[in-house]
Amino acid sequence: MEVSSDREYIYTSSELDKQEGQLIEEVKAGARETIPDPDAWLDEEVKRNIMLSSVDAVLNWARRSSLWTVICFPACCAFEFIAAEGPRFDMSRFGMEILRASPRRADLMITAGTLTWKMAPVVRRIYNQMPEPKWVIAMGACAISGGIFRSSYNVVPGYNKIIPVDVYVPGCPPRPEALIYGVQTLQKKIAKEHQILDLPQKLLKGNK
Repeated sequence: MEVSSDREYIYTSSELDKQEGQLIEEVKAGARETIPDPDAWLDEEVKRNIMLSSVDAVLNWARRSSLWTVICFPACCAFEFIAAEGPRFDMSRFGMEILRASPRRADLMITAGTLTWKMAPVVRRIYNQMPEPKWVIAMGACAISGGIFRSSYNVVPGYNKIIPVDVYVPGCPPRPEALIYGVQTLQKKIAKEHQILDLPQKLLKGNK
């Protein structure tokens, strides 16, 4: 099939070339001088460009602002955690909207629900696989003390019997607002941690 060449154009090729040439000449005429770098910020006062802080403050700010939660929800309190993750309570405001299926990529465990002795080794294994630094929130009465099932022979009377717990959120089950308050409490705790260990007094005296 041949394309017909009988089509009429509004502009001829010579007119298009002329217009393009004029545009190029206008750009060339305006490009005689180098455009200066907008470096007005260099003349600002030094205090506007320097911030003094500490290593602890910077690291703690980064860690408390990006808590990654590992999936470890044995029982019913998990539904309240799901509600906290939803759009109404929006836990993503605290940088922890993504649940990690691998404990090696998480630094926070929220233990929501009753824990049996049969599942206890699994929960401890998940905790041990989490890299340092790591934190634990015991969510609900069952996670704190075993709840209404603590008298049962096969229920662990609190997660702190097998792993260390940083924050306790009471309730059966606790509301999403309570969990968010627990997260904020943990963030305040992280903000006070010291990442750089203090040197022994003997070394400090020796350097003098």
